[in-house]
Amino acid sequence: MTDHPIIALWAHPRSMSTATERVARTRGDLDCAHEPFMYDYYVHRRAGHTPHFDVQPDHPTRYSSIRDMLLERAGRGPVFFKDMAYYVLPYLPEDAAFAARLRHVFLVRDPHAALASYHGLDADFTCEEAGIEAQWRLFEALEGMGHAPLVLRSEDIRANPAAMMRALWDHAELADAPGALNWDGPPPEDWAQVSAWHAAATGSTSIRPMAADHAERAIARFEAAAEVTPRLREVLAHHQPFYERLCARAFRP
Repeated sequence: MTDHPIIALWAHPRSMSTATERVARTRGDLDCAHEPFMYDYYVHRRAGHTPHFDVQPDHPTRYSSIRDMLLERAGRGPVFFKDMAYYVLPYLPEDAAFAARLRHVFLVRDPHAALASYHGLDADFTCEEAGIEAQWRLFEALEGMGHAPLVLRSEDIRANPAAMMRALWDHAELADAPGALNWDGPPPEDWAQVSAWHAAATGSTSIRPMAADHAERAIARFEAAAEVTPRLREVLAHHQPFYERLCARAFRP
């Protein structure tokens, strides 16, 4: 059996990971999985509760069985999946063989924008579910294991999709696919289980450029959300240092 590459996009909620996944799907040469490890976190361990999640009864729910599913699929061709880093802690740092099979990519977004967007869909999310600390913990663990993950900022992808996606494909040792930056047709079937989370990506046909005042608007949206839910300021303060550490490692075109 041939061991084809498995590309892991480690994200945090509302980081533009679904649009990035849509580009991967549009390539046409990748078998894509949408947040497979969420089944371990939310269904098997019941470590949290997420709304708008239509659990599929035939999906594996344990870390080991999800891992084995991805490995089996990679025996037939290259695989791409996106997941939240907190889904696979503490398992992946203790699973050196599987970690070595993955091409690791981290995607981060300004926490003001990400947290405000997350609050709009689930005002009760936990500090852990904000996800950025877990990304840094996983990044550190992978570096300690000798890996060199690629870090991308969603703002950079929106500013220059062609260059940033080319960096991702170079890291994965795949050919560039500029035609995948535009898509049409219905959303992927496996998005239906969490369709409410992906309205923007479902309704788009490409990665949308940012408005000139995007940073100011993100702060304003965050402050409006924090007026409703003051603990958001504590969540931001907790995750901001980890975001800055990841940004310091980010690829710049």
